[in-house]
Amino acid sequence: MSEVTQILAAIEKGDGAAAEQLLPLVYGELRKLAARKMAREKPGQTIDATALVHEVYLRLVDPEKVRHWQSRGHFFSAAAEAMRHILVDRARRKRSQKRGGGRTRIDFDASNVASGDEHEVLAIDEALAGLAAVDPKAAELVKLRYFAGLSIPEAAAVLHIGARSADRLWGYARAWLRRAIGGA
Repeated sequence: MSEVTQILAAIEKGDGAAAEQLLPLVYGELRKLAARKMAREKPGQTIDATALVHEVYLRLVDPEKVRHWQSRGHFFSAAAEAMRHILVDRARRKRSQKRGGGRTRIDFDASNVASGDEHEVLAIDEALAGLAAVDPKAAELVKLRYFAGLSIPEAAAVLHIGARSADRLWGYARAWLRRAIGGA
């Protein structure tokens, strides 16, 4: 068992000090995932990669929620899911009337409009529920690729499938989502 897996098992057993040991071991990888995801976001986001990692980490090691980590890959899969939920929640809040609804954000130094892609995030999240009902592994691959920014080989390793299988599954999932969203 790797050191990360051992620490995850200790956290599961209620060892509060283990959570402090985990952060230095996984922070770099979580930061890379978040940075790749945020690099693909449109300009004008109010969250950066560091804040996203911190929010994900806090959700994952919450002592009040018992988690059963099977492996390092399972932990990073859960991290991708947490990133998805955080970004979807932020998109919903950003779109709500209370927070300004349909207003457009304009950068102070530029005259161009920097709009977020909250509509895309919400559309994919809604379609993802339907895909999960038809093909859970394809839905998990979409979460890892779209919301966590993993490459095909990285996502294949987390899902314990070959890279070629993951590539074919990615093509299927993209086509399924495109049809569910309406060709967007």
